[in-house]
Amino acid sequence: MMNSKNSQDIPLDHPRYESLKLRVKVVDAYKAGILADSGLIAHGRGEAFDYLLGEETSPVAKKAIETAAAILLLAEHPVISVNGNTAALVPSEVVDLARVLDAKIEINLFYRTPDRVRAVEEVLKDAGAREVLGTEENPEHIRGLESPRSRASREGVYKADVVLVPLEDGDRAEALISNGKKVVTIDLNPLSRTAKTATVTIVDNLVRAIPYLTREVEKLRRMDKSTLQDIARNFDNQQNLQDSLKLMLGSFSG
Repeated sequence: MMNSKNSQDIPLDHPRYESLKLRVKVVDAYKAGILADSGLIAHGRGEAFDYLLGEETSPVAKKAIETAAAILLLAEHPVISVNGNTAALVPSEVVDLARVLDAKIEINLFYRTPDRVRAVEEVLKDAGAREVLGTEENPEHIRGLESPRSRASREGVYKADVVLVPLEDGDRAEALISNGKKVVTIDLNPLSRTAKTATVTIVDNLVRAIPYLTREVEKLRRMDKSTLQDIARNFDNQQNLQDSLKLMLGSFSG
């Protein structure tokens, strides 16, 4: 369902090959009903920020990923929240991360329809997910949030102490924090409200960050609890955002 004939038409030596492949994926996801039309805009906006990073995972992002791995390993009830863009770009990678963390996967959509929920659930299950939350007819709701994204599964985000929310909207990130949860986000825009609100912000492309995070979890899971706590304690997200922004601004000076 996610494959496109157009992706076969991109020459392997094209300088924008990887970027163009991702564009094909999000267009396919839109056509398949997985992604809302606004998700196409969000992808394009993120792509612009990725250019400024040189389309690489920076040392700054790697430090944030290490911290995110530590926090997720320390969690009692970690949950990965999945929206349309995440389902379109990294469904298998999300399932792999959930497996190594023993985390729940929960669908959360702003432009929510029964068809979109079913489409995202199908993509995740095709990728190997055994359980996908967020499909309930009578969910709990996150206090302080009025949009459709206030929905939360009782055994998922509602119960979670740490939530990984890639490509999040600011209102929900703020609401999750105000409800006492730690939020790890992946956001290419270090100036966004989500980036500024989160406990840990990974300023990187989702398609690079999720596999890197999985590898970091596998590496750190051998560490004792006190070491993981030290990693988390020594991280300053505001400094992380400033450093990320400096990297982007530095791209203009050559």
